[in-house]
Amino acid sequence: MVTFVPMAPGRLADVPSFVRGIGGAESNVACGLAASGHRAKWVGRVGADGFGEHLVAAIASYGVDTSAVQRDPDRPTGIYFRTAGERATGTAGEEPDRAEVVYYRAGSAASAMSPSTMRYEDLWSGRILHLSGITAALSADCLSLMRALTTRSPSRPLVSFDVNYRVNLWQDAADPRVLLDLARGADIVFVGEDEAEAAWGVRGAAAIREALPEPEVLVVKRGARGAMAYARCAAPVPYPPHPEPGAPPPDPPPTPCGRGGTPSASDAGGAGFPPDTVTDEPAPRVDVVAPVGAGDAFAAGFLSATLRGLSAHQRLRYGHLMAAATLTVAGDLAVPPARAYADRLVAVDARDWGRLRLGPGWTATAEQHPQGTQDPQEVRIP
Repeated sequence: MVTFVPMAPGRLADVPSFVRGIGGAESNVACGLAASGHRAKWVGRVGADGFGEHLVAAIASYGVDTSAVQRDPDRPTGIYFRTAGERATGTAGEEPDRAEVVYYRAGSAASAMSPSTMRYEDLWSGRILHLSGITAALSADCLSLMRALTTRSPSRPLVSFDVNYRVNLWQDAADPRVLLDLARGADIVFVGEDEAEAAWGVRGAAAIREALPEPEVLVVKRGARGAMAYARCAAPVPYPPHPEPGAPPPDPPPTPCGRGGTPSASDAGGAGFPPDTVTDEPAPRVDVVAPVGAGDAFAAGFLSATLRGLSAHQRLRYGHLMAAATLTVAGDLAVPPARAYADRLVAVDARDWGRLRLGPGWTATAEQHPQGTQDPQEVRIP
């Protein structure tokens, strides 16, 4: 979608002008991965209009392959308006000091995605296919596509699914419990504790795992408290059968779970499933500028570390760092820390990680900003 953000604080009814940007959970993840040095392709549909042209050009500017994007001559590009924040599960009326989000997506080009309009050679061309529950709410055809892509098949890539429950989108759509069915078909699932309670009435990380025993990896996001990963080991995902000519060697084949954490039979998730390895990683303290896009950035960081074959502990820390990069800027997307700098932050011990405080500008390289923090009293990163 194209995003419009007020140029001044206030209600949507009162602000006189807006700044145009880009938005979309999947494209945010693609941009974050490309900016982190991975090859990423965004597959979607936009209108054959100026907004669609802007959207594709902006996403491509991050290094994302947009060659598979379709232009619909009959339907417009979706747009939405929002204030500075964005609630994942509530409505504007519940907390008027938080966000207002108004979507104009009915009848959009994206809402016409379906199993018959999307090319599987594009969707299955990478080692990981990342999906979002937002797409499932756009139309019955989109829901059919999501059902098809989350149906387990030996030929599919590793499937990542971010629940991304948005109450505004589900008010006129199917029961949001359908998101639970879609998540069961994925290999890696991201969900917030607040989302699970609002959409499914499931409370707490252990109960969420019990409701979602099938995914090899379940990541439960807990806001400022951090995130938990429930993981079972699985076979590596093979390289794409037809790598690009002249492309550099890819990272090691990703596996859904990483080593590390604490085995926990009580959190196995149900009869017939082996015990999980449970990894609980706190989030660093962050001086938040705007909360929008942090969940997508977390997913990009976690998937980046997954592609590199890192442990569950490291994957969660990368997710936290990417989220912190977005939390400390005003827009949906942020420049991530350089990989070497992020590697050094991820490698610190638990004590130093707990002392981290990240503010605006922290993603500068170690040479520019050697402490990795805005406060000289906080930890010094070696």
